[in-house]
Amino acid sequence: VQLQAFGGGLVEPGGSLRLSCAASGFTLDYYVVAWFRQAPGKEREGVSYISINGLRTYYLDSVKGRFTISRDNYRNSVYLQMDSLNPEDAAVYYCAIDRRLHSNIESYWNRPDEYDLWGQGTQVTVSS
Repeated sequence: VQLQAFGGGLVEPGGSLRLSCAASGFTLDYYVVAWFRQAPGKEREGVSYISINGLRTYYLDSVKGRFTISRDNYRNSVYLQMDSLNPEDAAVYYCAIDRRLHSNIESYWNRPDEYDLWGQGTQVTVSS
């Protein structure tokens, strides 16, 4: 039972990346999924969240209009499309799920403690 985040890399400012979060050993359909990021010396911060049915999404203010979260339950995956990247977006990005099924998680979607299974992280570097 694990999550795997991949798709990071080096991109120039203004560029795009698409991160993927794949589940193995279980079905992702039953869980909300969130993306977090952590830059060196900074706390882990919630970037985006998607509900089980994909109809509700939330974003960190600084990425609104540039990042898009989506899910493909057929492929057991969640994606984070990141456009117009800037150096402040550079970090290790993690996907996470809440297996405890907190009923009020949408009120606290950006709190790391709400999630109990994490992928290993994928590095995003934004530099010219």
